Amino acid sequence: MKLVECVPNFSEGRRKEVIDEIKLAGGICPGAFVLDCHSDADHNRMVLTIVGSSDPVKNAALSASSKAIELVDMRKHAGVHPRIGAVDVVPFVPLGDTAMEECIKLANEFAKEFADRFSVPVFLYGESARNEDRKSLAKVRAVQFESLRELIEYDHTRKPDYGPSKIHSTAGATAVGARRVLIAYNIHLNTNDISIAKKIANRIRESNGGLKGVQAMGVKLQKRGIAQVSTNITDYAKTSLETVFDTVSKIAAESKVEVVDSEIVGLAPRDSLPANAAERLKIFDFSADKIIENKVAKLEI
Repeated sequence: MKLVECVPNFSEGRRKEVIDEIKLAGGICPGAFVLDCHSDADHNRMVLTIVGSSDPVKNAALSASSKAIELVDMRKHAGVHPRIGAVDVVPFVPLGDTAMEECIKLANEFAKEFADRFSVPVFLYGESARNEDRKSLAKVRAVQFESLRELIEYDHTRKPDYGPSKIHSTAGATAVGARRVLIAYNIHLNTNDISIAKKIANRIRESNGGLKGVQAMGVKLQKRGIAQVSTNITDYAKTSLETVFDTVSKIAAESKVEVVDSEIVGLAPRDSLPANAAERLKIFDFSADKIIENKVAKLEI
């Protein structure tokens, strides 16, 4: 079966009515299905998981993006997660028999339509990137909304791949790409000392010589009063969730800190999880519906 997954991230995680409207807009396109919606108030961010065939998924992402641009004003946005726009990042992921080349083509089609329709600058990343410097989403998003407003107009390295070299006043900019399956996995510590979370993140991220395919940052969750090690696992075949969990636990213990629990943002492939995932990884609110294959199997495609 040829399927595409799109996991758009929007800069809204606090206003339930806005989250619901963006989710609803993403689910109105025949042939595209919203499998999951995750939001977080501290990150002030929401993540949709949309699956279907290419064109319906692209249309669903455009529909959800349109609603986000209508309702989110980046001039009023604040959160612990890096971001450049109301529609912050839109990745297309090949599932089943779909080739990466199809998702690269789809990412370019979406980026052009999105930029033309909303006058929002778009930066291509991942497998869609047109140069090596933009393969990494972290590098594309190293300069956030507030600084990008100025830099985009005179720094040639910030020239967008689509759209104007001028940031949208309320919607900012957007990163669009094609990539393999990524698992967003967060680990929570029984401390509110963000320096400990940052120390752990520095040691485990691949760019610092840590775990292969792992990106990480330390943040403070005001709502829970604890620190979080927020990770993206870009290649779970090289570094499993268990390895990340165990490594974070070991480094935390050096500061006499323990892991409280962990969470998967969105969905994860079945083969990325141990049989006893909830207990082994202390994943809160875990169920079989966090496994993408289980959700896809229920669809009437």
